Amino acid sequence: MVDLGVTLGGHRILEDISFSISPGQTVGLFGANGSGKSTLVRALLGLIPVAAGRAELFGAAPGRKLPWAKVAYVPQASPAGAGVPTSALDVVQAGLLTGWRPWPSRGSKARALQALAAVGLEDRARDTLKNFSGGQRRRVLLARALVRQPSLLIMDEPLAGVDAASAEALVDALAATPDLTCLVVLHEPGPFERYLTRGIVLEDGQIVADGPLAEVRPQVTDHHHHHDPAGPHRSHTPELAAPHEIGDHRLEERP
Repeated sequence: MVDLGVTLGGHRILEDISFSISPGQTVGLFGANGSGKSTLVRALLGLIPVAAGRAELFGAAPGRKLPWAKVAYVPQASPAGAGVPTSALDVVQAGLLTGWRPWPSRGSKARALQALAAVGLEDRARDTLKNFSGGQRRRVLLARALVRQPSLLIMDEPLAGVDAASAEALVDALAATPDLTCLVVLHEPGPFERYLTRGIVLEDGQIVADGPLAEVRPQVTDHHHHHDPAGPHRSHTPELAAPHEIGDHRLEERP
């Protein structure tokens, strides 16, 4: 990102945001509600327009030229359980579908089971999602992201409504995935402290700290209890969204 600015509803939400992430880095994006964390992620993924500067992934702006197969996104969780009963296995297998191949490929079931095993839920593969706790659903969504074997994983508030056991399982699964570049939106490190190597802290839409997590930790603590009167700008992306489902241009994926 270079000099990124985002305006929503006539209000500047992000201003002069500049940073880059090297391959293999694990980065926490911290800030209070309303600081612009989720807005930054949405701008990075091309879900909202950029008012100034630019955002790039793998050297390309969000669009048809971006290699979306390398990107996996786990949005903020929303209540699940309504609608058509869906098994955990079906959800994870859906992560392998694309606009040009909207049906399961040979071997997708085995890959999905392997991804569920990585998050400790292989034995629950055929259970419907409505029977899972919030933390277990988040682990299913992570499995759905990891089954794509992405180079970059973006997670928005993965600890929201998650029990301690599931939080540790999330971190264990990430730590066991070599060479994965990861950007995680968080209020505070929590169990991710042992996984993250770098921290970026936002306040009022601007970066106020960026460096090794141990060095920015005091700022993370200071801003955890800060409340922005403008209120949070939360993502309304559907819980089970995958990169190729976000925006029509992502349905143009090709091998």
